[in-house]
Amino acid sequence: KNEKSNTMNTIVECVPNFSEGRDKAKIEKIIDNFRGKEGVKLLDYSNDENHNRLVVTVVGEPEPLKNAVLAAVGTAVELIDLNHHEGQHPRMGAVDVIPFIPIRNSSMDECIALSKEVGQEIWNRYHLPVFLYEKSASAPYRENLAKIRKGEFEGMAEKIKEPEWHPDFGEAERHPTAGTVAVGARMPLVAYNTNLNTNNLDIATAIAKKIRHINGGFRFCKAMGVDLEDRGIVQVSINMTDFTRTALYRVFETVRFEARRWGVTIAGSEIVGLVPMAALIDTAEYYLGLEDFSMAQVLESRIMEE
Repeated sequence: KNEKSNTMNTIVECVPNFSEGRDKAKIEKIIDNFRGKEGVKLLDYSNDENHNRLVVTVVGEPEPLKNAVLAAVGTAVELIDLNHHEGQHPRMGAVDVIPFIPIRNSSMDECIALSKEVGQEIWNRYHLPVFLYEKSASAPYRENLAKIRKGEFEGMAEKIKEPEWHPDFGEAERHPTAGTVAVGARMPLVAYNTNLNTNNLDIATAIAKKIRHINGGFRFCKAMGVDLEDRGIVQVSINMTDFTRTALYRVFETVRFEARRWGVTIAGSEIVGLVPMAALIDTAEYYLGLEDFSMAQVLESRIMEE
């Protein structure tokens, strides 16, 4: 037991998003940077062809995790040319966003420091301009990733030259093929999508505007409408930035409620990548009407304490 507890005492999670969801060979080359590395564990990766995006979930000790992430950034810069990239998900860089999340024996301040180290090194190695966001942001107006990314890769060519959008690391010049990248520290995020039984994208977009914080919706919810052409339906693509304060079930029920306006039902929902157990327990507790329930009653939770 003591030997196990001394292994990877400090654990940080990183969930880098890469702008490649279709080319399997490129995806594998990016993922290889996280495989078989001491002090780093690849937990999950998923690619979406409609979004044309790859989401990786990896944990590790700060230094080896930093090295693996930097290597993956180098691979993405080498392989991905955003001049020939299109997809449903907004993007401004070959590696679009790199968040660090405290998991065990690590603090938000330590993750902020790590994000700044990684940001500086990304510029030094690859001449890729870096914006700090969320808890690492250098100014309040830079906290929201959507505001930084507005205009995307194409618009960033001129946006980055504006004084208020000078990058935190690097020169005010977009990388010609890899664009820019946002690096920061944040709370655990749940990528949660709700599919609708309609092919009308306007309906998904209207619902997204109702639930997302920027338009007066839930404080810790970001959302947009996405066309799933291969399935003939649309999706409300959602990022829950703090599930402890805005519950998954609350957002799901609001999507269902709003969809009724157009006579539309929910086809299903999905979680992209990994999700904290507490987020699902919270939802189960609501739908089952459980009273006085606690995480201590979850078998797997107790086992992990041993």
